[in-house]
Amino acid sequence: MLKKLRESPNFLRNLLILLAVAAVLFWLAFNHRTFWGYLIRMRAAFQSMETARAYIESFGAWGPAISAMLMVFQSVIAPLPAFVITFANGAIFGFWGGTLLSWSSSMLGAAIAFYISRILGPSRVERMLGQRAAEKADRFFEKYGTYAILIARLVPVISFDAVSYAAGLTRIRFIGFWIATGIGQLPATLVYSYLGEKASVHVNLMMWGIALVVAISIVLWLMKARKSETNG
Repeated sequence: MLKKLRESPNFLRNLLILLAVAAVLFWLAFNHRTFWGYLIRMRAAFQSMETARAYIESFGAWGPAISAMLMVFQSVIAPLPAFVITFANGAIFGFWGGTLLSWSSSMLGAAIAFYISRILGPSRVERMLGQRAAEKADRFFEKYGTYAILIARLVPVISFDAVSYAAGLTRIRFIGFWIATGIGQLPATLVYSYLGEKASVHVNLMMWGIALVVAISIVLWLMKARKSETNG
């Protein structure tokens, strides 16, 4: 591992990331009971938008920072529903504030997952994601090429963190990955933030909005798949 890092042109950056991950794992080794207990309580708090909103608001002025950390956390490990966090951010911080907070923190989480994948390598990432998920991701990237990231971000049923980890194993440059993630992630973030802000008075609109996002994503997916089959 260290030899591979030294051969990398970004040795210092990769080493710092690796040390940060090692520090987190070291802390978890000595505080695992406290950590898992907190994780269970946090998971329970994000079963609905109302409980998620109450949880974030309970931190007062630290609410935005806590929300950002939660979004990064779900982007890297995914134990939390990202759309619930986005809804809550829209309800607490308004449309623009919630959008900016959710979008920027998910982008940070995607970048972290991407570089963790680059450092760990294929074998470790495959064990982390599971062989089946890793194989699906490989086929997906092989089929759609440079558009894979954008398509994956537009389709909400595709795991956010799995795409980030899989992309880290390809030859795609980080800037291309990041731009595609930003563009693909923005529409859903805008819709969820708006619905979160208006949910208290427009519950039906929220449900229709979610259905619309899913429907548009599926249509885009099918159109791209059909075009790929036609060209092939």
